[in-house]
Amino acid sequence: MARQVGFIGLGKMGEPMAARLLAAGYALVVHDVRPESVAGLVAKGARAAASPAAVAAAVDTVLLSLPDPAVVRQVTLGPDGVIAGSKVKAVLDLSTTGASMAREIAAALAAKGIVGVDSPVSGGVAGAVKGTLAVMVACPKPLFADLEPMLKHIGKVFFIGERPGMGQTMKLANNFLSATALAATSEAIVFGVKAGLDPATMIDVINAGSGRNSASQDKFPRAILPRTFDFGFTTSLMYKDMKLCLEEAAAAGAPMAVATAVRELWRRTFEEIGGDQDFTTIVKLLERDAGVEVKRS
Repeated sequence: MARQVGFIGLGKMGEPMAARLLAAGYALVVHDVRPESVAGLVAKGARAAASPAAVAAAVDTVLLSLPDPAVVRQVTLGPDGVIAGSKVKAVLDLSTTGASMAREIAAALAAKGIVGVDSPVSGGVAGAVKGTLAVMVACPKPLFADLEPMLKHIGKVFFIGERPGMGQTMKLANNFLSATALAATSEAIVFGVKAGLDPATMIDVINAGSGRNSASQDKFPRAILPRTFDFGFTTSLMYKDMKLCLEEAAAAGAPMAVATAVRELWRRTFEEIGGDQDFTTIVKLLERDAGVEVKRS
């Protein structure tokens, strides 16, 4: 009999991850606030549940993929949340919430005999579809050994440590570097275009030299130079991650001067370009400031 697991949050990241688990033979019980998202998974063989509590009453392992810490708290600890389920024993949060929230949720779940597994993922929508995400897991080592075979279906699994929050700290450090690469590369290309250089040539040179990074190798060729701005991650989510990173760094007593400057660029992008816009539109903020447009000739 296939192992039954629950999956809550069937958005751009959650739906392909859930679909991969279904394809791997897991029996899924799913929930999302959008009926159309649930219907898509049900058509593939999943079973729908009316609430997070109902999911947690049907299975012993529940995975979450949710947009922000407030939603994670409500879905996990709310009156009809996962914590109210009668069967659940482990809750895996694949979202980005920050270490403080991971610790808070883990403590509340532990009081009910449930293990909170801090397990954020990185790699974007393309990684979720292909099953190539980086999965950063913090939980007791024996539980990790039990969960790893399942998590391998969504990506490369890393054991970060046993304390709740360690996975979130790793994820925020990674996302800080990703946010910085995109912001800095956008600044560099806008500067070059303003000075008369061709942006496509600049990207080719950067990718052949020491400046290459995730933005120059992937985001610029795929979403910025062709002006599609459809990479699949919003400016609001990136700004949220940068704020969380600096909050956690301050709590840890780690100064982050570069992160502070990068957060300011993402704040402006969020407020002036729009939180619902793709995060590759950060280049539009810099284009407007410089009076140029970055596009393939």
